[in-house]
Amino acid sequence: MAGDAAYLLYSVGIIGTGLLAIPTLAGSAAYAFAETFDWAYGLDRKFRQATSFYAVFALAILAGASMDFMNIDPIKALFWTAVINGVLAPFLLVGVLLVASDRKLMQDQPSSRISRVCVAIATMLMFAAAIGLFVF
Repeated sequence: MAGDAAYLLYSVGIIGTGLLAIPTLAGSAAYAFAETFDWAYGLDRKFRQATSFYAVFALAILAGASMDFMNIDPIKALFWTAVINGVLAPFLLVGVLLVASDRKLMQDQPSSRISRVCVAIATMLMFAAAIGLFVF
């Protein structure tokens, strides 16, 4: 009896977490696409004002929900998402470093030498970690 109650509470917690996470992640994706492609966006806008934004939002929710029906293990999906983010992060840091160092782009206020060195060290460490992930 006590085990059934614990299982029920556990299930309610997992469902509640999913109900919180899916709209948040779908909204993040919709905002990212809308800003990238210069679409009208925002949950404060009506559907007709931001059709593309809401379409991405709905597709992201459907994709998240469909993972359950395709028997995709959510823990493995989170793990591989983190691996992909870790492999891509050093490339993004190189872009940040290039932009932060450019006097013209930074309107004659480039990042300090110490901050650029710190970012460069972090970038090299992340590249080494990404390479080590696949070598070892």
